[in-house]
Amino acid sequence: MLSTPAAGRRLRPVMQDLGRLLREPWLLISILLIFAMLGIFIILPLIKVVDMSVASDGSPFEIYTNLFKSWYMRRAFTNSLLMGALSALTSVVVGFILAYTVTRVNIPFKRLIDMIAIIPIISPPFVSSLSILLLFGNNGLITYNLFGIRNFPIYGIRGLLLAQTVTFFPVAYLSLKGVLEAINPALEDAAFDLGASRWTVFRKITLPLAVPGIASAMLVVFIESLADFGNPLVLAGSAFPTLAVQAYLQITGMYDLPGGAALAVTLLIPSITAFVLQKYWVSRKSYVTVSGKPTRSTVKAVGPVMRWVLFGFAMAICVIVLGFYGVIVVGAFSKAWGFDYGFTLRNFTYVLDVGFETILDTLTVAVTSTPISGLIGMFIAFLVVRKRFLGRSAMEFTSMLSFALPGTVIGIGYILAFNQRPFLLTGTLTILVANFVFRYVPVGIQNGIAALHQIDPGIEEAATNLGANSQTVFRRITLPLISPAFFSGLVFAFVRAMTAISAAIFLVSADWNLMTVQILNQVGSGRLGAAAAFSLLLVGIIVVAIIVIRLIVDRLFGVRFETRF
Repeated sequence: MLSTPAAGRRLRPVMQDLGRLLREPWLLISILLIFAMLGIFIILPLIKVVDMSVASDGSPFEIYTNLFKSWYMRRAFTNSLLMGALSALTSVVVGFILAYTVTRVNIPFKRLIDMIAIIPIISPPFVSSLSILLLFGNNGLITYNLFGIRNFPIYGIRGLLLAQTVTFFPVAYLSLKGVLEAINPALEDAAFDLGASRWTVFRKITLPLAVPGIASAMLVVFIESLADFGNPLVLAGSAFPTLAVQAYLQITGMYDLPGGAALAVTLLIPSITAFVLQKYWVSRKSYVTVSGKPTRSTVKAVGPVMRWVLFGFAMAICVIVLGFYGVIVVGAFSKAWGFDYGFTLRNFTYVLDVGFETILDTLTVAVTSTPISGLIGMFIAFLVVRKRFLGRSAMEFTSMLSFALPGTVIGIGYILAFNQRPFLLTGTLTILVANFVFRYVPVGIQNGIAALHQIDPGIEEAATNLGANSQTVFRRITLPLISPAFFSGLVFAFVRAMTAISAAIFLVSADWNLMTVQILNQVGSGRLGAAAAFSLLLVGIIVVAIIVIRLIVDRLFGVRFETRF
């Protein structure tokens, strides 16, 4: 047992922190309010899902036992893990090669390549699936119109892996680009000066320094792939079931809520495992040393032949991305895909007639949730980095936990948690807004934490010494200083609110619908032209909104910065 003096030394910092909070009632109330919201909108739905999955008169695991007696469900589980691993591997390979080319090789059109590579991020994740259907489906532009092939085997693992690679490689690219830019080029230049070959420098220096970033990117893409709902729903088919889709079908098709909850919990296990590895193991293993910003040597990194090989690879990726999104444009303006490619506005007329209210609903949800998510993200980052209080680590972990929760789990959890009093929110705007706020706030938090670590706390301490309270310091000093991170958080929150599907599909209602759900419905009905028109409108709205958000943040804080995702 601890001696009394030792126990006193342990308690003294806690009591000092509590004393500081009591002197600032606004800060104490804010912390308690944050904990309450995290508990209600993240922990409670998770508890409800787990509780429903073991709700049985017999053994607590009877539902799991009955479900996984089916070879089909066992196959869905193994398929999800397989697809997650394959998608992580292909996405990271493509992302790393592209990031290495942009950061290490002297090639033309770097800015253009960088812009094209992130296009999939600002579109619904299942647009890749729609493009694959338009290109390789029964009436596909390539398969049927060019080669006359009617039944090309695009459904199943082949088409799904292609769709997920195109969807998720930008996530790996952006992460690995940052990692490679952070590596001190003097280390590589020193090795070159000592006579090391290009392959030796890459194998012995560049690659080992990038390994933590590569592992982190693989785990992030693995989580994203497990949670992916739209691509498997469109392309997987009955021959390649996945857990996310089966959980949805278990609830909506078989009306088996406990079974759907059990599948969601099963999906949760590898997701949480990957999240913990990414956050607490990989993120702690950093081998990158940065000392200043010396001019990077791109001439020695690769030889002349490899330079053009990598440039050709980068351009091929750009052509694939532009092809996938170009076919959406063609499909949106075509009379009948596969038969008549004549120009028409009929698809847009149909979309505006049938889906105008859905467009308004989507904009309402996104415009409402975006500023809330941005402000909460920056404030939690401010509390975690700048304030000391009991439970700070728990706040950070809980707020980041929603990143690891697959959308299917969250959707089912929200149905269970908010379908009865005192939290009767089902079918309302509030439940959709809450879903998007707490589902995507972790990115804003991470951006805010990274930005705050780069700002000298003495600036805020000076304001506090002059009599400003925490509220004033955050509003007048901290938030303007981290406005680029705030902008990035706002953009990400808006894009996800406009494009997400996996959790939202459980929460839409007759009163509140979303464009992504409408797009899936159009694809399911075979109206690919209407689905393409919806997708094009959605991307157009997002691009305009990013510009507007940037202008607003620039006007509010008077800080100019480049748009970054």
